[in-house]
Amino acid sequence: MNPALTDLLSTARVVSLPLRSRFRGVVDREVMLFEGPNGWAEWSPFLEYPDEEAAVWLAAAIEFAYGKLPEVRREAIPVNATLPAVAPDQIEKVLSRFGSFGTVKIKVAEKGQDLNDDLQRVWAVRAAYPDARIRLDANGGYSVEQAIALAGAMLENGVPLDYLEQPVASIAEMAELRLRLTKAGIGANDKIDSAGRTGVKIAADESVRKVSDPMAVVQAEAADVLVLKAAPLGGITRALDIAAEAGLPVVISSALESSVGLSMGAHLAAALTLHGTAGAGTSPGGLAFDCGLGTGALLAGDVTREPLTPIDGFIEVRRVAVDEQKLDVFEAEDHRIDWWIDRLDRAYKHLN
Repeated sequence: MNPALTDLLSTARVVSLPLRSRFRGVVDREVMLFEGPNGWAEWSPFLEYPDEEAAVWLAAAIEFAYGKLPEVRREAIPVNATLPAVAPDQIEKVLSRFGSFGTVKIKVAEKGQDLNDDLQRVWAVRAAYPDARIRLDANGGYSVEQAIALAGAMLENGVPLDYLEQPVASIAEMAELRLRLTKAGIGANDKIDSAGRTGVKIAADESVRKVSDPMAVVQAEAADVLVLKAAPLGGITRALDIAAEAGLPVVISSALESSVGLSMGAHLAAALTLHGTAGAGTSPGGLAFDCGLGTGALLAGDVTREPLTPIDGFIEVRRVAVDEQKLDVFEAEDHRIDWWIDRLDRAYKHLN
């Protein structure tokens, strides 16, 4: 049973957190926080999302603050560094904030940039961090032909590629791309190396969280890996159910949240079994690769004095203690607070 709307509003705070670099087209991140019996939770659907979609994020936040959560299996989660679509001369400055890391997720297909811009960013990362594995996140911004060209360039230049994340927009395009990569001999296949990787893998993000049926991408054989985010999927329990049903390796990622939201993602990652042969602590699906939960390093401000930022390639699995002074410092302007309260009222009506 959901808490009353008045209960949510009684502790609700809206903050605007500055980013160190433009990311996903924004320079600050607005979020609403509220506190329940379990601790603080974050509700932060992106501003353009409709109320029905925002309600799914709200259900996740309510579960984290009020619900019964699964037991965790580990105390820390390995994370990748995340590189926005910055110019090559900014790369080392941005990535230095992540400390040590073994994997870099590079944003590509940014509006106003082209494939050459993306390749130059990849080559610069390879030159500066030759031992790091690479994953490329296009947020559905490529055509099938562009994605094939990019995949070919990665293999030709020996880039140790984890996967292409949501390279194209639709599930049909994802399936076509995966099939064409396989026919070209550069797609993933059944012969998996000791690290669980081979060929060019396709990871699905938006094709899982922004469709009515998260299993559609699995049924279409359109992905090798699922990128799961707790908030957009309706919470930890729902995400675990999707991971179990899909049977594919999964990576847990963030939605550019504060440390409170990252804490929910860390709890999800910590509740998963590991990907591998079914047995003690492993499953055919389950957690694989470094997770995209280190994005706290992209924030210039947070809501806690002990943020969930990467340390030696890991973040802790813990609840976050919100600092009242931080809430005051980053409190959103009055008209934005009113906007979020109105939005909460509308989204709450869509809860089951």
